[in-house]
Amino acid sequence: MGKQSAPRRVADNEALAVGTTIRGSAQKLNLVAALIRGRKVEDALNILTFSTKAMAVDVRKVLASAIANAENNHNLDVDALVVAEASVGKALSMKRWASRARGRSTRIVKPFSRIRVVVRERAEEEA
Repeated sequence: MGKQSAPRRVADNEALAVGTTIRGSAQKLNLVAALIRGRKVEDALNILTFSTKAMAVDVRKVLASAIANAENNHNLDVDALVVAEASVGKALSMKRWASRARGRSTRIVKPFSRIRVVVRERAEEEA
């Protein structure tokens, strides 16, 4: 008697990928995620490839992982995929100390963020 498998967290026509420790604030990551929400996968990859934002590289990796999951694990058509969801949240924050004048110190916070990308296969009549 093994443990039962966990139920799927997304619908049958969706695939999911999560980036858990992306270096940078959630606010800045959300600006990049807003660029791809609701777009076709091909357009979203092009936008992220040529974006000047530094975190676009990490978001592109997570989106590519979601596309690969859709194709290999769920047998979805890659050409019909759209970015259904790109949600951002906080992860851990590293605390560091920097020395200042007169023997004082200041705390430096180095935040990490997480992004959850869901791609959905669109039906032909919706396109």
